[in-house]
Amino acid sequence: MTGTALQGRVLHAGTATGEVLLLDAPLSFWGGFDPRTGTILDQQHPQAGESIGGKILALRETRGSAGTPAAIAEAIRRGCGPLAFLMVRPDVNVVTGVKVAAHLYGQTVPVVTIPDAEFERLQDGRELEILADGIITIR
Repeated sequence: MTGTALQGRVLHAGTATGEVLLLDAPLSFWGGFDPRTGTILDQQHPQAGESIGGKILALRETRGSAGTPAAIAEAIRRGCGPLAFLMVRPDVNVVTGVKVAAHLYGQTVPVVTIPDAEFERLQDGRELEILADGIITIR
């Protein structure tokens, strides 16, 4: 699968290269993780205790909240947010959070959606490259 390219739909453009953290369940960004450290706090979540910081965060969907944008922007500001978001279901709160971080802090974090069938091809820990046009290369 090395060198395989996927085409995603860009919700917020940017580039990123890094390791995938593939979440097994939706995550709430308001109370489900610590925006000061990037650690998943939700003890019911399969990846509780792991950090989303410095990873390409792959998740099918979130457990949304109106507080999500603030938490995501704060994590990005502190340098413990994800490098990028890869999602199946778009989430306006995630996009708003990364747009706020771009506007206020000059830090760009891409948000890209991919179909569920393509999401199934992702592997935890695998390195990905995301280009501004939504091309995703599995390395």
